[in-house]
Amino acid sequence: MFTGCGHAGVVNTLKCARDLTGVDRIHAVIGGFHLTGPIFEPIIAPTVQALKQFKPVVIVPQHCTGWRATHVMAREFQDAFIPNSVGTTMVIEA
Repeated sequence: MFTGCGHAGVVNTLKCARDLTGVDRIHAVIGGFHLTGPIFEPIIAPTVQALKQFKPVVIVPQHCTGWRATHVMAREFQDAFIPNSVGTTMVIEA
């Protein structure tokens, strides 16, 4: 699942994708999760807990995820977390 700036919420977006496609398995979650700033930081913990239910193999939080949420995800998804920055190249293979 690729998300731009996930204003609808990354969990809502994943649920919608699952419902639309009928595919239960979420392999990767890559993109902006819109969790930065004082308004959104209170939902970091519940978002991370909800993400755990999807059991992603790969999680790559980007731009609007924010550094606080990114650090929590790095800790909570140690095996799935992939750090990135401007200029990072990702190769996705089947």
